[in-house]
Amino acid sequence: MKRAKRPVAASVLASTMLFAAMAPVTAQAAESKLDRPGEMAMIGDAVFARPLLLVSTVVGAGLYVVTLPFSLLGGNPGEAGEVLVMNPGKNTFVRCLGCTPAQHESLKAEKELQENEKQEQEAVASAE
Repeated sequence: MKRAKRPVAASVLASTMLFAAMAPVTAQAAESKLDRPGEMAMIGDAVFARPLLLVSTVVGAGLYVVTLPFSLLGGNPGEAGEVLVMNPGKNTFVRCLGCTPAQHESLKAEKELQENEKQEQEAVASAE
């Protein structure tokens, strides 16, 4: 009986230490969610996330085709297409490499703001 308790206690202790060590990492990630992604995030995204998102897009497209008659009867084919095909497709092909969706939206908004400022400056320069 003593031998059975020892591995269980050791694994519980190891799990607790692992999760305690990860707490500062998650706190730091929450603070820096709008920063640019690092190289490890890009590698992980390219190797793991994008292939899984591609599979999710293909499976979602198949489910959309199979459930399309029911979506038409329910009156929500656009919503079903958005959730099953468009969202995974955007995350697969449009989102910046290594970015979370929040980072991507932030970087996209920042880029649009810079483009708008540039256009305003060009409009002022051409008006003079």
